[in-house]
Amino acid sequence: MIKIGEKLEELTFIFDDNKNVSSQKFIGKKTIIYFYPKDDTPGCTKEAIEFSQLAEKFNKINVEIIGVSKDSIEKHQKFRSKHNIKIRLASDENINICKKFDVWSEKSMYGKKFMGIERSTFVFDEDLILKKIWRKVKVNGHAKEVYDFLSSLT
Repeated sequence: MIKIGEKLEELTFIFDDNKNVSSQKFIGKKTIIYFYPKDDTPGCTKEAIEFSQLAEKFNKINVEIIGVSKDSIEKHQKFRSKHNIKIRLASDENINICKKFDVWSEKSMYGKKFMGIERSTFVFDEDLILKKIWRKVKVNGHAKEVYDFLSSLT
């Protein structure tokens, strides 16, 4: 599991435009990698929309935003189109990236236990050094909180 002050190891993200991109391509930009459970569910939709609404502001302070779930590329494409999502979405169907960030964990709903993605956000500086982690994120206002944090670094 990555810790504050550590550099992001080289990872390959599979984006919803069917492009594979190395994490090394983000050197020179601040990078947000946020993990969410599932496309088109109420909390996940709200979170993606809130990040999208702030996308221009993030862009002005040189920030790349990546939303990661285990949904397929096709589901991401439909989700993006349906809700006018303006940020990049990465598919982690084999949960390799989720495991590296330790966000694949046991969850519980209605007394049943299952494995799923813990809603979490990781912020990296221009050298891909981890600066901040939010775990068990509450969606309302989270994108603004992340923006405020990154704004304070510039």
